[in-house]
Amino acid sequence: MRYRLRIEISLKQGHSDPEGETTARLLKELGYKVEKVNVSKIYSVVIETESLNQANKEAKEICRRLLANPTKDNYTFVIEEEK
Repeated sequence: MRYRLRIEISLKQGHSDPEGETTARLLKELGYKVEKVNVSKIYSVVIETESLNQANKEAKEICRRLLANPTKDNYTFVIEEEK
């Protein structure tokens, strides 16, 4: 079966986010009342596995082995069956 993974990688609390800080500053300069901006990355991955359970396992592996740095990143994911 084919599954689509929607994986979001974001910084853990306490880690600096220079891109978010720059974006917040520029939005303030444009007149928006912005308090904080956090930047995340979204990955859309289509995989083929035997089951939803296997897709869940592989999604975790993909995050831990490649996409997320466990020292500074959090990750979440959603799995949908690809039709």
